[in-house]
Amino acid sequence: MLVAFSVTPLGVGDSVGDLVAEAIRVVRASGLPNRTDAMFTTVEGEWDEVMAVIKQAVEVVSAKAPRVSLSLKADVRPGVTNALEAKVAHIERTLRE
Repeated sequence: MLVAFSVTPLGVGDSVGDLVAEAIRVVRASGLPNRTDAMFTTVEGEWDEVMAVIKQAVEVVSAKAPRVSLSLKADVRPGVTNALEAKVAHIERTLRE
């Protein structure tokens, strides 16, 4: 599965980048395929392992913020692997045609 998620610390002021970076550090340390852009971090793996990583990312931020907002979007497609790369590659090939 692919899960795009965003963790937003609330109640810590206008600059939240340092806390968001802590959440991303958890994702990268997990060893699961992932990609971060300006709005979301996408993680690929099995349901339980992906959700465990997201939970850890929220817990890291929660340790320093009184409130956390979490947004998720998931593509649950059993048996598919390398979707993080393959979906983008498909679009890029189509755009070149």
